[in-house]
Amino acid sequence: MRSSAGIILITASYLTTASYAGLAWGEAVHLEPVEVVGRDNLVGEAVSASQGLVGQQEIEVRPLSRTGEVLELVPGMVVTQHSGTGKANQYFLRGFNLDHGTDFASFVDGMPVNMRTHGHGQGYSDLNFIIPELINSISYKKGPYYADVGDFSGAGSAHMKTANYFNHGKVELTLGENNYSRLLVMDSVSRGSAEWLYAVEANRYDGPWSDIDEDLDKLNSVLKHSRPLAGGELSVTLMAYDNRWNSADQIPQYAVTNDLIDELGSIDTTTGGESSRYSLSANWQRDAWQVSAYAINYDMTLWSNFTYFLDDETNGDQFEQVDDRWIYGGNASYQFNGSLAGHAMSNRFGIELRLDVIDEVGLYKTAQRQRLGTVRSDKVDEFSTGIFWENQLAWTDKLRSIVGLRYDYYDFEVDSRIDENINGIDLSGNSGSSNDGLLSSKASLIYAFNEQWEVYGSAGQGFHSNDARGTTIQLDPTDGAAVDAVDPLVRSLGAELGVRGFFTEHLNTSMALWYLELDSELLFVGDAGNTEASRKSERRGVEVTSYYHLNDEWTLDLEYAHADSTFADSDPAGDKIPGAIEQVWQLGLSADLASGWFGSARLRYFGERPLEESGTVTSDSSTLVNLRAGYRWQKVTVKADVINLLDSDDHDIDYLYESRLASNTSGVGTEDIHYHVLEPRTVRVSASYQF
Repeated sequence: MRSSAGIILITASYLTTASYAGLAWGEAVHLEPVEVVGRDNLVGEAVSASQGLVGQQEIEVRPLSRTGEVLELVPGMVVTQHSGTGKANQYFLRGFNLDHGTDFASFVDGMPVNMRTHGHGQGYSDLNFIIPELINSISYKKGPYYADVGDFSGAGSAHMKTANYFNHGKVELTLGENNYSRLLVMDSVSRGSAEWLYAVEANRYDGPWSDIDEDLDKLNSVLKHSRPLAGGELSVTLMAYDNRWNSADQIPQYAVTNDLIDELGSIDTTTGGESSRYSLSANWQRDAWQVSAYAINYDMTLWSNFTYFLDDETNGDQFEQVDDRWIYGGNASYQFNGSLAGHAMSNRFGIELRLDVIDEVGLYKTAQRQRLGTVRSDKVDEFSTGIFWENQLAWTDKLRSIVGLRYDYYDFEVDSRIDENINGIDLSGNSGSSNDGLLSSKASLIYAFNEQWEVYGSAGQGFHSNDARGTTIQLDPTDGAAVDAVDPLVRSLGAELGVRGFFTEHLNTSMALWYLELDSELLFVGDAGNTEASRKSERRGVEVTSYYHLNDEWTLDLEYAHADSTFADSDPAGDKIPGAIEQVWQLGLSADLASGWFGSARLRYFGERPLEESGTVTSDSSTLVNLRAGYRWQKVTVKADVINLLDSDDHDIDYLYESRLASNTSGVGTEDIHYHVLEPRTVRVSASYQF
């Protein structure tokens, strides 16, 4: 029978717990995930109402305009872009404007995606090195309730696992408007008990912009080897990514209103970037053991100009951000099962290590990509280790508990690369070291009413690390004033009540009421080269997710998320958190017909957001509709994607700040909304051949 094209969900509990559905508590737990179609009953297997697993079948049916949009498969997540296609996306979830990733942790085959002490922003998560067709599953965990997730865990996490082999090879060519082209070749070869997998992706795109060609030139390649080893399974993966592009950054509303540019125009046409990422990773798992290790070489150069001629009316305000590093790390976990006073019990222990050797993280003043001066340049070594323990206990056939502890330790070493005075300020003093440790506790209680309904209560502590350059006393490069150090690790605390239900083998539904607070949203501001502190914050909300399988061929899904986000203290400026998302709707209809036709239509809505503390100025809401339709023959598949089907001119992102154009000779900037418009409707057609 043809599998449903609906979302594929199973819980991540296979990592930590024996399923009530059939695995005995004393039996060894195999860590290899099993694909389960969405109609399967998750009651008795899920750990919370806010976690699950998405399979390749659902990824395949969705039209994606950017790679990072695979994270929109996490219910409630919105993925946008405020700059060039090659830059990391902007993420929104649970009342957060996550910027490029802070407070949401992402992993690929055990490797962290979030970049600590990054040149552009803390937690920077660039997913452009991923080939979506290679993702076997996305395991998501929202909230800080999971002992095996540490840094950037406040809003949640996503663990992406790539396939070990393909059932068949494929070559696919995609062509679209604005010189869009993408070529994908992938296959796997068996040699006895071993598998070799390879994939190559080449992507070019000019974009719809009136003043620039993005000239995107992206190349991805993957080589993966897997084989049995020592009673388990070993996989070794080599990934290579290289990209360069021009940026169409956000633009000021006043420039469009006064007909100085159109909505597809740019103020500075020389912004853009280039980036590369090369990695070698290994994963080995056997029964209750899981071990992984990785080495990543990463670099990025990014040219941006958000205020134009506000600070420098002669050369302009363009700046260059640089990041060049190696990342080494790994993790290991072991689980054993037993009993306590006749009650089935499982314990899991784990350790994680990570070392970032950053040869340079820098900020330079530039004009037309030419350096005019150094604002800051540092060499940073950042080491962290995390250990965790998680206990699961079945009190009765209906009641089970999960308790976890986690300890994280960080060590920061910052050495200024500047050995000269700038503006009469000796910035060689911007060096130092610091360290910090944090103990986090987690707990969940799950009760099964019957085979169709289960309720969850969870609470936990999480954290995000701050940029290492902000954890030591530093000198402001503009006036030489000392800037106080910030807390290296910032605590978050969350709680949740959730319920999951399953009806007549057709409807899976879940609901969660959640709360989250941050001690302080302290972040190093890469654009300015210094640290700014904001206030303690509180967020609370509700999420509802439903997947209805009309039959074996048609699936309807609905997601709704609402969040109320405020600063916790009193301040005359107001208590609204700028950029905090309030409402998200997603509605999808997908089909995979026996006749060979398949398709998907998706609507995404995210509502108004306050742009400053008083809430007086807000963004508009944004609605986007995407469509995919295709037909499969035996070996040939043809499909068409229509991105922004309704040709909406809503905004991807909105900010409120001050800027100044070169034509403004008053010497005074203009405060206004700066935005990035949705790309106009575009059609892309793909043809693929299986071999």
